[in-house]
Amino acid sequence: MLDDFMVRATLAGVGVAFAAAPLGCFVVWRRMAYFGDATAHASILGIALSLALSISVFAGTMLVALIMALTVNMLTGRGYAMDTLLGVMAHSALAFGLVAVSFLSGIRIDLMAYLFGDILAVSRVDLSVIWGGAALVVALIGWRWSDLLTATLNEDLAYASGINPKREQLVLTLALAITVAVAIKVVGVLLIAAMLIIPAAAARPLSRTPEGMAMVAAGIGSVSALVGLRAAYVLDTPAGPSIVCVAALIFAALSIVGSLRSSSQ
Repeated sequence: MLDDFMVRATLAGVGVAFAAAPLGCFVVWRRMAYFGDATAHASILGIALSLALSISVFAGTMLVALIMALTVNMLTGRGYAMDTLLGVMAHSALAFGLVAVSFLSGIRIDLMAYLFGDILAVSRVDLSVIWGGAALVVALIGWRWSDLLTATLNEDLAYASGINPKREQLVLTLALAITVAVAIKVVGVLLIAAMLIIPAAAARPLSRTPEGMAMVAAGIGSVSALVGLRAAYVLDTPAGPSIVCVAALIFAALSIVGSLRSSSQ
């Protein structure tokens, strides 16, 4: 069954959806959209280092994404606004990564595949990495779920409950780095943040509980992957962007329905 490239692509898309869903909810709740985008952009530098040092792209991108996220955490509140700091670091990391790639002599690299994904070229090894990373993210978020929710709701309440919000932020940072590393093959560096934010944002009006929102987001992400792949196959369009387009259309449709319901009440 895994010999069929469409089956592998479908499983890869669903795996990324499951990894991004719970993390995407926290990104939406904490208003960390730009944080996720900055971490994803930094992964291009990780790709260049991985190819230069002949190590796993997954390991290289995860390491650089983690360093980027930790650096932003440390520098926040030290004279710079969060959005300014993220803007500087995101675009700087992307630029340095692209320049580093240009120095890789003797190594053939399809930069477009890393920027926008190449889900149709997912191998069995890639599939195992994606699902292994997704399982790790889900396990990590599930393990810290209650404490993460408390820290997200109110930092003072977290401290009163014996929870360290900084520690929970580090958990989210680690989960974000893993998600970025596993999602590069599917949607690429430039669209990873979209798969984090759009399904979670679309799930918000349909959910009554945080747990429900995470599950609905996983469902929307999975549907987006399935329909997007089918649309890419039929219309001969790029698979990664097609998946994000479907997610965006689902978000728009649910937003319109929600607006009509609100106006009719």
